[in-house]
Amino acid sequence: MQLGFLPRFTIKHTSSETEGQIYVPEVNWGLVIACLALVLAFKESGKLAAAYGIAVTGTMVITAILAHFVTRRLWRWPLWASIGVTACFLAVDLSFFGANAVKIKDGGWVPLVVALVIYTLMTTWKKGREILAERLSRDALPFVQFVASVQEGMPHRVPGTAIFMARDPDATPTALLHNLKHNKVLHERVILLTVHNEEIPLVRPEERIRIDDLSKGFYRVMAAYGFTQNPEIPEILRSLRDEGLELEIMSTTFFLSRETLIPSKKPGMAIWREKLFTVMTRNALRPTDFFRIPVNRVVEWGMQVRL
Repeated sequence: MQLGFLPRFTIKHTSSETEGQIYVPEVNWGLVIACLALVLAFKESGKLAAAYGIAVTGTMVITAILAHFVTRRLWRWPLWASIGVTACFLAVDLSFFGANAVKIKDGGWVPLVVALVIYTLMTTWKKGREILAERLSRDALPFVQFVASVQEGMPHRVPGTAIFMARDPDATPTALLHNLKHNKVLHERVILLTVHNEEIPLVRPEERIRIDDLSKGFYRVMAAYGFTQNPEIPEILRSLRDEGLELEIMSTTFFLSRETLIPSKKPGMAIWREKLFTVMTRNALRPTDFFRIPVNRVVEWGMQVRL
């Protein structure tokens, strides 16, 4: 999820000491259903041997290939050394995999189909998010330009703080434009909040928040999290107070954009993948639940986006 390959799921931390000890209900129930289906389909553990053999030896092959990238990109091994070691492992792993490949028709196809389905879901979500971001940013107004334009003809300002969640810290959120267009007002303080994930496991609390004061009550806030950390709005608000930006939750309103996706024949993905991406988006965990935003402080603006 944090790397952008799957939609948001419910994450429950089951330990106050071990950060990586989590429980994901959707995945757990999926495993329950899959295990019951396998038991009912194969009936005997001996008949599962073919599927088990393909799964184990396939994992060994994939691990050996990934080890090559670790030795090259992380450990900086010479190319000849990395290929030599990887070849030794693959010689063994591929022989085991080849021996089990004859059992594909006897049940070994099951892990291959499961892998194909998961791979399709992950790549569809990754590609779909990239296309959606490109569609939204194509006609987006730069936030700095928006701030400059409203300062020239300042609209009426109302008490309180408005926090607009945004994917792109440089673009003006659609919810902000819609709010100004329809309500004709801005809050005393307008904060553009972007939560982004770093390609590291952990981001230290003192390095999490960056605040850009754009003057006249406009702020741009970027909150960084590692891919093993779950972003939470209450924690971000506490960090903002520590940085000197005092916020009172009862006078703060969160504005979110809700996109209704419409599959189209525009260049990007096949129409069936666009429909799959639409279904995945519709069933993803709501931002209010994922970011732990107080639901009574949220306003959502809807828009339609053609993929």
